[in-house]
Amino acid sequence: MVQPMRWLVLLTLLASPATADPAKVIAVKATPSGGAWRFEVTLSHGDTGWDDYANGWRVTNETGTVLGTRVLAHPHVDEQPFTRSLSGVRIAHGVKRVWIETSTLPEGWGDARFEVDLR
Repeated sequence: MVQPMRWLVLLTLLASPATADPAKVIAVKATPSGGAWRFEVTLSHGDTGWDDYANGWRVTNETGTVLGTRVLAHPHVDEQPFTRSLSGVRIAHGVKRVWIETSTLPEGWGDARFEVDLR
């Protein structure tokens, strides 16, 4: 009975969906623009198609409040790393840093935060 159980465990592991690594922030350029901020974020992710790709990034403050979100509407299989921008992000006067967080399909928002110095 032990032998068939080993095969069952192995087959279960092989049948489980593979999960991709979270999208990695490679670079961020933050520029003040007309009372708000513009962010250009370069990401890298092993996009494989519509079922597994980096589908967004967001700007948050120190407490995790979302200040702006950039939705990525399609996979970037043949364009890695890639840069996308977001304008009109309102940040309170005196804030010295924000963070970028990334999201992928199917995993969702990751735990990693990339710190951006606004000084």
